[in-house]
Amino acid sequence: MAISGAVFKYYLYKATEAVEFYRPIMYLYFLSQGLSFTQIVIIEALYNLTTVLGEVPTGYVGDRIGRRNSLLVGSVLITATLVGIAFASSFLVFALLFICWSLGYNFRSGTEDAWVYETLTDVSASDEFTRVRGRGQSIALTTGVGASLVGGYLGGLDLTYPFLAAALFTGLGLLVIVTLDEPVTYEDSGSSEMGIREAWGVVKQAVGQRRLRSFIVYYFVLFSAITYLVFIFLQPIFETVVTDLNMSLTLPLPAPGQGNPYTLTLSTDNVETLLGVYYAAINLVSAAISYRINFIEEWVGLRRWFIAIPLLVGGLLAAMVFVPPIALVALFVGWACVEPTRVLAGQYVNDRIETLGRATVLSAMAMVSAITVIPFQLGSGVISDLVSPVIALSAAGVILVVGSIVILLRESPIEQSSIRSNPDTGT
Repeated sequence: MAISGAVFKYYLYKATEAVEFYRPIMYLYFLSQGLSFTQIVIIEALYNLTTVLGEVPTGYVGDRIGRRNSLLVGSVLITATLVGIAFASSFLVFALLFICWSLGYNFRSGTEDAWVYETLTDVSASDEFTRVRGRGQSIALTTGVGASLVGGYLGGLDLTYPFLAAALFTGLGLLVIVTLDEPVTYEDSGSSEMGIREAWGVVKQAVGQRRLRSFIVYYFVLFSAITYLVFIFLQPIFETVVTDLNMSLTLPLPAPGQGNPYTLTLSTDNVETLLGVYYAAINLVSAAISYRINFIEEWVGLRRWFIAIPLLVGGLLAAMVFVPPIALVALFVGWACVEPTRVLAGQYVNDRIETLGRATVLSAMAMVSAITVIPFQLGSGVISDLVSPVIALSAAGVILVVGSIVILLRESPIEQSSIRSNPDTGT
């Protein structure tokens, strides 16, 4: 397959991720079903515990069965889970569904980046990973703008509708996945014949690299864990802040035919729709950054980005407890920078690991992140029930700032050299 055709299919696949349909109302839905904050973080912790136990095995299976088949299995599980969530009504059922949900993303975790990187390597274009991956994410986020608005509107009608819409859209992605070809680089690597002991050796060798150890702690442990909490608490904090401020948003609309223009007013009476607009704005900013991510890599530099962003996000989160309205900015910045940072991290890591067992190694790093986030989730859930989500997230912001400074003082997690090496060729 020509590389342009492969990239086009990847972009189509990214357009069907559909997560923004339910994101604006996800935790409001769980709360409406009678779950407490503690129960919500417990099912999230089960999700991450499943990630811990399943990331490496599913990454290994992905190396054995191929990139396309792994993506296919993951998407089927995710689609079925979204339908199940729409009809769930008890804590136990939600817990079981979150385990299945995690397994679905386990099969896609690492495999997606591995497929993109290796497909580009087939034509000696691995240095294009950041641009292709960034534009793919930009497409997903841009599609998510409309999905956020539709999801917020559907949530105002019935909180189950966004999950069903997301299931339908994710199901469409299956039609794209079945047309993907396996990268020649993968087929020539011998990954499909790799034994368990050999896979474990590959993981230890990659994670044990001095140039990756501090980055894993800095990004996969600290930054990823705190920004995951932003995702969990964004909706209840947003609802609290806009209610306390009695906020509303008036949108002028063109008049149909003749007559005076009319307006659409969004207020705390329809917070689901407000959340949809808020998520759409976050997606627009994140999509714009992701689309031009190669310029950030070239002009800002990975080192400056990875130093500035954690300190900025942590500082804004810590300030919320003193000036609550800052929460709207903190949540916006905290979530808008997640995807661009993930793309840059993907380039940095992929440039430093080999094709053999690539999906297994990437899944192992995701596993490290999942282990770390569990105590953060449980602790923040208890604090939220005892005090408030704002206090819990502000405390997490302090941890992010202090932890980042400690790591930076000990050893820079990002190599100063911008020269990339290809582990498979030694160049």
